[in-house]
Amino acid sequence: MTNVVEALVPGGKATPGPPLGPALGPLGINIKDVIAQINEKTKEYNGMDVPVKVIVDDDKNVEVEVGTPPTSALIMKEVGIEKGTGDTYNVVGNLSMDQIMKITRLKREDVLSYSFKNAMKEIVGTCVPIGVTVEGMSPKDCQKAIDQGKFDDTIEAEG
Repeated sequence: MTNVVEALVPGGKATPGPPLGPALGPLGINIKDVIAQINEKTKEYNGMDVPVKVIVDDDKNVEVEVGTPPTSALIMKEVGIEKGTGDTYNVVGNLSMDQIMKITRLKREDVLSYSFKNAMKEIVGTCVPIGVTVEGMSPKDCQKAIDQGKFDDTIEAEG
């Protein structure tokens, strides 16, 4: 029987302690090797919580799958803040359209939108509760600008 352990771990800094150690211990695998593999695969997300899935089959073969951090964490990393404003009227940072596209590429598989353009609008919408503007506009105004085609040349290049 295949066992699956899912956890949210700090990028590049997973430890054999909770939540992974107690869940992996009874499976009879080398926890140190699994932790090293997780840290290697999540090092680019340093400072962010990353969802990981450890799959252990009957022969004790281990496969580690790494998801992407929450959209809000990616936005805060791009802006360089540790937490959002909590008040949508206070602006704590600004993102460029290139940064929005970078986040959209990372989250493309996780969003519900069929088109890249709509996926970008989803990412922009996540900026609202954090207090981040996009290209100097409120996120809602930026979504309208995307709808009106202001960024179509940039978006079309993305496909």
